[in-house]
Amino acid sequence: MWSLPNILTVIRLIAAPMVAVMFLYFTRPYADWAALVLFVGAALTDWLDGYLARAWKQESKMGAMLDPIADKAMVVIALVVLASVFGLDALILLPAALIVFREVFVSGLREFLGDVAGTLKVTKLAKWKTTVQMVAIALLFAVGIFEHYLVMGTAGMDREIVSGILNATLEDPSHIRLIYHGMYVTWYSGLALLWIASALTIITGVDYFRKALPHLRD
Repeated sequence: MWSLPNILTVIRLIAAPMVAVMFLYFTRPYADWAALVLFVGAALTDWLDGYLARAWKQESKMGAMLDPIADKAMVVIALVVLASVFGLDALILLPAALIVFREVFVSGLREFLGDVAGTLKVTKLAKWKTTVQMVAIALLFAVGIFEHYLVMGTAGMDREIVSGILNATLEDPSHIRLIYHGMYVTWYSGLALLWIASALTIITGVDYFRKALPHLRD
């Protein structure tokens, strides 16, 4: 039961609530850094535990049960944290709500189907959806880090000086321009990927419901 793939899955499951705990006990940007490292590490173990289980022929019922739970816990908790960090911004809240709704809906379908839940096997599109979600969330956690260092780097500066640095008319020894552009690239990239992930979420959710429909008829 306690093979390395299963241990990695359990570690990922424990790491899920720790992402939220980081913002309770650490100040920013340390909380952002900790959450980003935890989330990226957990995302990597998601790939690694599956690969090792197949390569070492250590696939188990425990792993098959815990793996999707750990994935959903990581994504849902991270989305709740991001929605809170960004002040319930509609651009994050709406796709996050769609993703959470789909996860609950599909989990309910699987629970209801019981022995025939195998009809809802994970598809390639669903795997792509998970990958896009992970990348989007990691980028959005990085936004807070860039934002902190931008504020620290421009503290006490006159607005005209900041404008001159950003417009490349003044010297930039503190790399403020690089930090500024990094913040916006990660923000818009993460946001775009999150909306793409929410679209894939709805598509895969409808696909699962269509496959389950024959088993829902009396």
